[in-house]
Order: sequence, then C-alpha cells, then structure tokens
Amino acid sequence: MDKSEVHALIEKVIGQLKHLQGGAVEESCPIGIISMENWEWPQGVGLFSLYLYYRKTERADIKQYLIDWFDRRMAEGLPSKNVNTMCPMLTLSFLAEETGRADYMELCREWAEYAVKEMPRTEEGGIQHVVSGQLNEGEVWDDTLYMTVLFVSRMGLLLKRDDYLDESIYQFLLHLKYLTDRRTGLLFHGWTFNGRHHFAEALWARGNSWYTAGLVDYLEMLELPKSVERLLVSALEQQASKLAELQAADGMWHTLLDDPSSYTETSATAAFAYGILKAVRKGYLPASYGEIGMKAYNAVVSKIDADGVVHGVSYGTGMGRTLQDYRDIPICPMPYGQSMTLLMLIEGLEN
Repeated sequence: MDKSEVHALIEKVIGQLKHLQGGAVEESCPIGIISMENWEWPQGVGLFSLYLYYRKTERADIKQYLIDWFDRRMAEGLPSKNVNTMCPMLTLSFLAEETGRADYMELCREWAEYAVKEMPRTEEGGIQHVVSGQLNEGEVWDDTLYMTVLFVSRMGLLLKRDDYLDESIYQFLLHLKYLTDRRTGLLFHGWTFNGRHHFAEALWARGNSWYTAGLVDYLEMLELPKSVERLLVSALEQQASKLAELQAADGMWHTLLDDPSSYTETSATAAFAYGILKAVRKGYLPASYGEIGMKAYNAVVSKIDADGVVHGVSYGTGMGRTLQDYRDIPICPMPYGQSMTLLMLIEGLEN
C-alpha cells in the first residue's frame, strides 16, 4: 500500500472505532468496554491512538473529537480512580498542555497524585492491579504499565516531578522482576504475592504486547538513565527474539503465545507490529526485526474488512486461573482492536 491507501484505511478504522456498539458479546465488565462513550481502558487506548494520528496529521477535526469526548465525560462525572480508568488520562495530559485548559490540567494533577501517592500497593511497592469491580489484592499485572505508568511518567515530565519519574522507572523494573519468564523472555500475565505464583503461568499475547507497545512510547517520552534504558531495551530484545520464533506462518501470534492450539489474536499482533517496527526505527531493535514487524503488519491488514472493522480481537481478559480460560475468551470487534491497528498503521506511514 502507498501512503494514500494507508490514510484511506486509517479513515475507515477510525470511523468504526468511534461507532462500535455492544451486541456481539454480553458485556461482563462493570463499565462497558465496547462503546467509545464510556470511560475505561479500551477507550483510553483509542483516544491515545487518535491523538497520535492528530499529531501526525494536525487535523483539527480529530483534535476537536478528543476535546468533545473529554468534555462530555467530565460533564457526566468520572468513574472511580483505578489502574484501568487511568488510561484516558494520558491523552488528556497532552490536550491539557496543548489547549492550556486549567480544568484539564487540574484533573491530570489530581489523578497523577493519586496514582503515585494513594493507589493501593503490593509488597515491595508494586502498583496493585485494582480495576473496576475488583481489588486484586497483592497482584501485579503486565497491563498496568500501559494503563497507568505511562501517564505517571508523562505527568512527571510535564510537571517536572522527579518523584513521578522515579516511580515510573521503579514500576517498570518491579513488573519485569516479577513477570518475566526467564526461560523465554516473555511476560506472564500476572503475579500474586498471596501465594507467590503466576496463576496459570499464561504467556498471554495481549499482555505481552502492552510491554512491547508501551515501552517504545515510554522511551520516546523521556530520557532515562542509561543503565535503566539498557535493561528495559534488553528485556524488549529478549521478548522480540522469542516472538520471532513463535510467530505463525501467516504473521499472527496466538493468544497464548506458546500454544499453537489457541486462536490467533489481532489486537496483540497489531501492538507487536507497532512496537517492533517503532523499536527498529528508533534503533532499540536490530533492523532484522523489521521483517517480523512487517509480516505482522500485513497479517493485521488482512483482518480489516471493507468497512474498517478489525476482526479476530479477543474480549477483555481478566486473570485466568487456567490456560483454558484464555482459549475461551470470546472474539468480537473491540475499541482496542481498532486502536492498536490504528497505532500500527500510523507507524507504517514511517516505514
């Protein structure tokens, strides 16, 4: 595809992102995670992908959509603060800086301070993966880095708060410490200090892709101490090496990365493609990984129908107690399927 074709495809993907509605599956989350008219993590990922496309194109209509979205949610009243509801705040922090709106910045300050000072912690100070309807006491999940820690680092940069930046570094390192599978370099979905185990020991694709996609944005956002950057990038390369080995012949990855009997999953494949291609472009991964990223890119493009709907996306996934729990998650179009694909397509414009 040439760039004009990519932009045309992006328009279709964005159109579906804005207008997805429930119905394909019964919503099991306390706050709906399909419609963009709710405030939760899938919407947060969607907003960030739209913001990056606005930044790429300087399109005023996209910026206005984002502003209108936040204004509607703020008028309705925001949900309680937790790891997942933090996700939309990353985009709001950029809009706060760009628009100069005091109400946006005040909200960002309030939520960032909560994340750093009040959000429940596990042993060793890990951010406990509290979500809407579940405390998950003593648990750290790989999702947390993308949903909350990126926002904390962004606010540290914006407010010149070294304590926020230090906290973001600590959370990345602690999550790697407890979630890395040393045999493969991949990440387990979660760890609990209550029993000290990795639940089903699931090497879940989308959970791994939060690290791949999140790290490249984290590294782009701030200048880390060289030793920290070296460790984080090393973990990325270990992960990417195993991903190359496990990539299916069609370019996709299975929802359980090391289980070929589990279905292939599009949102994770898109996020891996985004993270790998961006890491190659930024020099974090060797150029040889570009081929793996483009193979995934083309596989995801094949999952987009004529209307712009991204297919093969698994529904929101809690902590599985068995590997079968992951195999049984239903598949339906989701905002994060659209938005991870959008991130990938935006990065594709650079390649």
